[in-house]
Amino acid sequence: MNHRQTEQRHPQADGLHLRPAAEIGALFVQAQADAVRSLTPALAAITAVAEAAAAALRRGGRLGYAGAGSSGLMALADALELAGTFGIPPDRTPVLFAGGAAALLHMRGDVEDDADAAAADFRRSGLARGDVLVVVSASGSTPYALAVADAARAAGVTVAGIANVAPSPLLERADIAVHLATPPELVAGSTRLGAGTAQKAALNLMSVLMGIGLGHVYDGYMVNVQADNAKLAGRAARIVADVARVDEAAARDALARTGGGVKRAILVARGHAPEDAERALRQSGGHLAPLLAVAEQ
Repeated sequence: MNHRQTEQRHPQADGLHLRPAAEIGALFVQAQADAVRSLTPALAAITAVAEAAAAALRRGGRLGYAGAGSSGLMALADALELAGTFGIPPDRTPVLFAGGAAALLHMRGDVEDDADAAAADFRRSGLARGDVLVVVSASGSTPYALAVADAARAAGVTVAGIANVAPSPLLERADIAVHLATPPELVAGSTRLGAGTAQKAALNLMSVLMGIGLGHVYDGYMVNVQADNAKLAGRAARIVADVARVDEAAARDALARTGGGVKRAILVARGHAPEDAERALRQSGGHLAPLLAVAEQ
């Protein structure tokens, strides 16, 4: 285990416990920045995961996430945000988390080693041939993550593996391997720090690229946002107003006429009837850009 980069001591960790908080803080910020830089050589692989995920969702399939411990939390966080940000229903994004819901309140270490539970979780997930599963493991050797990856590949599911160690069993098993070569942690082996930050950033990028591919982002706006609270209702109105170039009252009226659908509301605010907006979006595969380009000609 000690040869793993994630288990090595940070070169500036000597005497860490004796240093003033401000100095530790500066080291911590630098270590986090160094970890995020590990995404740069992995950009092509992250893009490939996003493209595979968008293709699966576009044809009616699913995008699953799996992991254990801190890595599982990073996977879970990305999955849970997809509904609110991009309007992707939760039943299309199953999450396999070692230990299940109980582990979210008390993360026991032993569940990471339970390969039988991983296989059972995969069977319950509903993932099938043509779907995509993103498996996250800092070491790339967590038994739960490996068992999930094996079950997924046997079922014809495309496995995207994200790990901070290479070579590692997860990256060797993955159809798409994402290696995030993060440096040693300031607290040796605590991969919730830099490794976790890099995983979260990689997942953020993957899901944003996927959202763009599905037509759910336009000019940096989340145009498929699900406005299920006051904050998001206000955001939806501002998005419609800005993209359609109307005032907020007209934007709210368009949203009311389209049941809160932001893309449809943008088109309605630009003069479409609600049913015409729905038809046009079906024909464009959910992409606003070609429809707005035609309207501006």
